[in-house]
Amino acid sequence: MYEADDKMILLIRDNYDLLQSLGRFGINLGFGEKTVKEVCEDQNVDCYTFLSVVNYAINGYYETRDLDKLSVPTLIHYLTASHEYFLNFAFPTIRKQLSEALDAKDNLARLILKVFDEYSHDIHNHMRYEEKTVFPYVKKLQEGTADGAYDIDTFSKHHGQTDVKLRELKDIIVKYLPTDMFKNNQLTATLYNIYNCEKWLGQHADVEENIFIPAIRRLEQQTKQSDVTVKISHMINKTPNSGEVISDRERDVIIGVVQGMTNKEIADQLCISVNTVITHRRNIARKLQIHSPAGLTIYAIVNNLVDISSVKL
Repeated sequence: MYEADDKMILLIRDNYDLLQSLGRFGINLGFGEKTVKEVCEDQNVDCYTFLSVVNYAINGYYETRDLDKLSVPTLIHYLTASHEYFLNFAFPTIRKQLSEALDAKDNLARLILKVFDEYSHDIHNHMRYEEKTVFPYVKKLQEGTADGAYDIDTFSKHHGQTDVKLRELKDIIVKYLPTDMFKNNQLTATLYNIYNCEKWLGQHADVEENIFIPAIRRLEQQTKQSDVTVKISHMINKTPNSGEVISDRERDVIIGVVQGMTNKEIADQLCISVNTVITHRRNIARKLQIHSPAGLTIYAIVNNLVDISSVKL
C-alpha cells in the first residue's frame, strides 16, 4: 500500500498506469524527488483522496470506515477528468486507428466500426448523464440545497461496468478479422490500446462503485441527520404564535399517536371514523412538516402535550 511519505517517482516506477491517475487529478510531471504528500500539497490535490483512489485502483485496497476523510470535490474532479480522457482522447484515437487498420471495402470491417461507434455512444451517454445529473446533485447536496427527489442509490442501481462493451469488440477482432502483415501490425497496436482502455474503464467504474458512491451515500446520511437537528431545534425554539395552528382535535390525535395507539384505537377513543383520523394525521404532517411518530413525540413533549415521563422511549 502506498503512503503519503513515499516518493511519487517510486509509485510510477512500480506501476506506469499511475500516469493516468496523475493527469486526472491534475498533477503535473516534473516533481523531482518529492513525496506524494509534498506533490499533492504543491498542486492543491487532497492527498488522502489521491492515495485512496490509487491504492484501490492498483492494489484493490480501501478502508470504507474512512469515508469522512475523502474530499468529494477532488473525487468529482478526478471522475470528470477521466470522462474527458475517454471521450475526447481515448475513443477518438482508437476509432481513427481502427479506421486506418481496417479495409473500408470489407463488410465485416464496416460492421466492426459500427459496433465500436455504438459502444462509444453508449459510454458517452453514461458519462454525460453523470456530469449533467449526478455531479450537480452532489454539489447541491454539499450546499444543502438538494430537494430530495434524487439520491445516489438511484444512480447506483443503473451503474454498470462500461468496460464490458469493449471486451466483446476486441474478441470479435481477434477471432474473426483476417489481415495482411502490414494491416496486422496496425490492428495489433490498436488492439493493445483497446485492451488498455478496457482495463482503465474497469478501474474507473470500480472507483465510482466502491469509493464515490459510498462517499456520497455517507454525505446523504450526514445531510439527513443535519435536517433532523434543524427541525428539532426549530420546534424547541418556536413560540406559541409561530403560525403552526393545530386544532384541539389534532392535538388529541397527536397524543394518541405518541401513546402508541393505532388509527382505529384513536378513532374509537375520540368517537370519530378511521378516515377522519387519517385526515387529521395528514393535516398534522402538512402543518408541522413532521411525518414520523418519533418526530411527533418530540413535538408533543416540547409543547407540553404530554409529559416525558409518560412516554416510552
